[in-house]
Formats: sequence, C-alpha cells, structure tokens
Amino acid sequence: MTNSPLKLVLDLNLSPHWVDLLVEHGHQAVHWTSVGDPKASDPVLLEWARGHGYIVFTHDLDFSRLLALSHAAGPSVLQVRTQDVLPSAIGTLVLETLRQHAEVLAAGAIVVLDAEDSRARILPI
Repeated sequence: MTNSPLKLVLDLNLSPHWVDLLVEHGHQAVHWTSVGDPKASDPVLLEWARGHGYIVFTHDLDFSRLLALSHAAGPSVLQVRTQDVLPSAIGTLVLETLRQHAEVLAAGAIVVLDAEDSRARILPI
C-alpha cells in the first residue's frame, strides 16, 4: 500500500471542515468553493480534478454515473453513502477507507463507503 498523501477536492455537498481533518492526517485537500465556481456543473468539477490530479470526495451519485458513461480512467471518486456526512460522525471511517484503498484511488477507482463497508471499482468502467 502506498504511503503517499492523497489529493482530494471536496464537492459542495460536503462540509469545508473536512479539509482540516484530511490535512491533519497528511492529505492535501481543498473544498471546491476555494478553487472553482460554486455554480459549476459536476462535469466541470470532474474535469478540474482530472486536470489537477485530485480525487473527488462527494456524497453525490452523479460523479460515478459520469465516469461510467464516459468510460474515463479518472479522476478517482470517494463517495460516501451515509446519512450523517460530517467529519465528527464518519471522519475515522473515511480516513481508514483512504488508507485501505490508497493504491486504487491513486491509480483510478470509484470507492463507495457506507456505514458498514467500503468497496472499490477500478476505472474505467
């Protein structure tokens, strides 16, 4: 497993508080509102992430759908599928998932995380 920090861009549907937690644990993280137009469409965020080498961290199903439809090999997506998506509720789970799936996320994958499990699908789909 790789020990390299991951670069994550947080979708609008996630709190900017995630940035602090991720950075504190050695990752690079930015919230979309600090690097892009909050009114931009999901494909714009996806293209920015691809061009800048970031993983999209989201609670939205659209990114996985866009990657599946385009058969693109990236960027990777970490998708949380829990009710409470605040760092205080699932921060430990997200950090463990990033450790567990670091290699596939670095290479190109969709990782779906719910309250009980995480699973990875290698890109392209």
